Amino acid sequence: MLSAQERAHVAQVWDLIAGHEALFGAELLLRLFTVYPSTKTYFKHLGDPPDEVQLLSHGQRVLEAVGVAVRHMDNLRAALSPLADLHARVLRVDPTNFPLLIQCFQVVLASHLQGEFTVEMQVVWDKFLTGLAVVLTEKYR
Repeated sequence: MLSAQERAHVAQVWDLIAGHEALFGAELLLRLFTVYPSTKTYFKHLGDPPDEVQLLSHGQRVLEAVGVAVRHMDNLRAALSPLADLHARVLRVDPTNFPLLIQCFQVVLASHLQGEFTVEMQVVWDKFLTGLAVVLTEKYR
């Protein structure tokens, strides 16, 4: 899926995020809910407006899943299989939401990392996150 150089770019950006997963994740979710209000359907437990503590907690979980994917780029299917099952079979999240999440995540990365999130990094992260979304949606078939 990714070349050695692309993997290095993913890891480089992840190193900048590591330790700040809750904040990045909460901002990602808040942006997702604001830009695409229909996605809030799956997060009613967060409240309206979202409870900050719960938003940080769920944001942490979302970014931790991305961290698992970063650590297991060679075998995303095996690493994310339980998460894919959860989203497809239990939560029944519409798979059209994953590209929306990817788009919002890239905006959050660009806004925080600015010059460190180069065009090349954005292209690689788009490729990586799209691969992650493909794995998460495979259980829908």
